[in-house]
Amino acid sequence: MEGRDVAEEDLFDRGLDSVRLTTLVERRRSAGLTGLEFPDLAEQPRLSARVAPAREVGAGRQGR
Repeated sequence: MEGRDVAEEDLFDRGLDSVRLTTLVERRRSAGLTGLEFPDLAEQPRLSARVAPAREVGAGRQGR
């Protein structure tokens, strides 16, 4: 694992499956977080695909 960029690892290779993916999306919805759906994660199952959008949302909330 040394020298590997964890953000580029496929989450399905790390143990994520469709049940856990559905649970993650539902928990986010329950917490009021929208904009991330099952197909989004299924099509791009890498953390790097989630980090930039999360930073943008966080930056937008700080400006309120």
